[in-house]
Amino acid sequence: QVQLVESGGGLVQPGGSLRLSCAASGNIFSIAVMGWYRQAPGKQRELVAKITSGATTNYEDSVKGRFTISRDDGQNTVVLQMNSLKPEDQAVYYCYAAYVTSGTVIGSWGQGTQVTVSS
Repeated sequence: QVQLVESGGGLVQPGGSLRLSCAASGNIFSIAVMGWYRQAPGKQRELVAKITSGATTNYEDSVKGRFTISRDDGQNTVVLQMNSLKPEDQAVYYCYAAYVTSGTVIGSWGQGTQVTVSS
């Protein structure tokens, strides 16, 4: 199993920055993909950014050029650097990891961290 613990959410003014971190523990060598999703009230959870074990990244269109995802395998951590934040970025952000065990891909979620963008 893989366990995820997020940190770094909070309140920021529009145009500001926040850095989210997600620390993985457990069967970390089986992790293929890590990423961040977000869910705003009344909306579906959506992918924000993801990074593979080979460091390939993908971003949701609205965050391209503003958010950067990176992975520190030595620290078993994935980081989402969020710049130029907008009110529409406000949501609960969830860390996600897809890992392989016994030939099956399993997903693991963090508990979520609130990001509030408001003046």
